[in-house]
Amino acid sequence: MRILGIDPGYGRIGFGIIDKVGNNFKLIDFGVIETDKNADLNVRLLEIFDKLNNLIIEYNPDESAVESLFFFKNVKTAIQVGEARGVILLALQKADIPIFEYTPYQVKQAITGYGRAEKGQIQRMLKVVFNLKKNPTPDDAADALAIAFCHGNYRIIK
Repeated sequence: MRILGIDPGYGRIGFGIIDKVGNNFKLIDFGVIETDKNADLNVRLLEIFDKLNNLIIEYNPDESAVESLFFFKNVKTAIQVGEARGVILLALQKADIPIFEYTPYQVKQAITGYGRAEKGQIQRMLKVVFNLKKNPTPDDAADALAIAFCHGNYRIIK
């Protein structure tokens, strides 16, 4: 099963793609979709949609895992991330890819066994799990990879 993990945003959207075969995981790719910070939000949303569609076409995931919105201090940022998240969910739904959602707590729990783990702990665990030479960066990409791994763990248990 190929899993596409997504860490929603509107300036930088993290993605992580892994394969799960039995109880084993294989890293396929991870990175970020970046939008032009000087462009209007509507243009950025279209950019997210188009770039995510390109990823879907290139990697053909079987399922997707998206981090649910958690908490924002800035209401304007929360609204913009929510709009971007809607575009992400639309692209996945339009491609007929099943969507699963996880809270940050669930993701941290799946990776480290501790739901309040710090980013550094998560990145170090991902390095070990996927046998990487260094911690995955940037944070958005590492988060997306963790979300994909969380989903893979959930799917094994289910």
